[in-house]
Amino acid sequence: MTVIALDAMGGDFAPRSTVEGAIRAADDGTEVLLVGDERTLTAELATHERVPAGVRVVHAPDAIAMDEQPSLDLRRRSSSILVGLELVKRGEAGALVSMGNTGALMALALVSLGKLPGVERPALAAMIPARSGGPTLVVDAGANAESRSTHLVQWAAMGAEYMRVVGGVAEPRVGLLSIGEEPSKGSPLVVETNRVLAASSLNFVGNVEGRDIVDGDIDVLVTDGFTGNVALKLVEGMVTTLLGGVRDAAKDSWRARLGGLLLMPALRTLRQKFDYRQYGGVPLIGVDGIVLVGHGRSDAFAVANAVHTAAEAAEHGALEALRSAIAPDAAGAADTANSSDEGPSLRTAP
Repeated sequence: MTVIALDAMGGDFAPRSTVEGAIRAADDGTEVLLVGDERTLTAELATHERVPAGVRVVHAPDAIAMDEQPSLDLRRRSSSILVGLELVKRGEAGALVSMGNTGALMALALVSLGKLPGVERPALAAMIPARSGGPTLVVDAGANAESRSTHLVQWAAMGAEYMRVVGGVAEPRVGLLSIGEEPSKGSPLVVETNRVLAASSLNFVGNVEGRDIVDGDIDVLVTDGFTGNVALKLVEGMVTTLLGGVRDAAKDSWRARLGGLLLMPALRTLRQKFDYRQYGGVPLIGVDGIVLVGHGRSDAFAVANAVHTAAEAAEHGALEALRSAIAPDAAGAADTANSSDEGPSLRTAP
């Protein structure tokens, strides 16, 4: 049975949402270590009629608030985030899931787990549902506001390997977010990254415009963290606005209400497809351990799905696959990437 550590104190609705989410995940066969204040978690577990044997508590007396600065968090050795990371580091858990302070989680993951050999910067990889086919993995989704071309090339390699191993895509198609399809379009960062990716062994399909993000024609979308986070939040906001607009329009008249009733099954399916809670969390790729970051507003459904996603990544050997995606000497490839058409040293599993 896969063991997943869950930061039970992280998130806007913790510990109620995290405890309930852990119970749901355990019912589906995943062992969950609830990391947090033992007294608080024991009291919350007591409110449930039945607690599966797969749910256990690991005491961590401290919790990091959502608004605390990461620089202060590094001294919090007894925080639920750091205790959970140490469980992963010691091999007592296959992954850590947290809906807590994202900045603190990323900073502590770097301190506790370190980076994979050759990785310059870790990145957040978020799933965006597509209109057709499977979802698109967006890398970076917000971990790095400023980036270099070597960072984006490494994220492309790791993102492609993640989609191959976890997403089940035999030959992931990689696209680069830009303002035009031509290789010469975009910022200097985008133009240089396009040149290096085109010369790499990845299945690079070229530049992708914002309107094409959810079409389903690519499996991995690469961009800097600032742009990726804006694009991700824009897609989430537009989906919420459009579905809300359809719901309001269906109440305008009796004809609209009748049409709404007829469309209800299709609209329900569409809403579920574009619901971020289906994935629960996004992996922090590039650190030497599986770490999933969830929305602070996650409910029990999202928490349970994040645990499932983490377990799936651990069971499929995602960490080993990401390690193989970056050659050990890739960390020193910045000059090579900027001066050679061959790009940085990348490896993709056969």
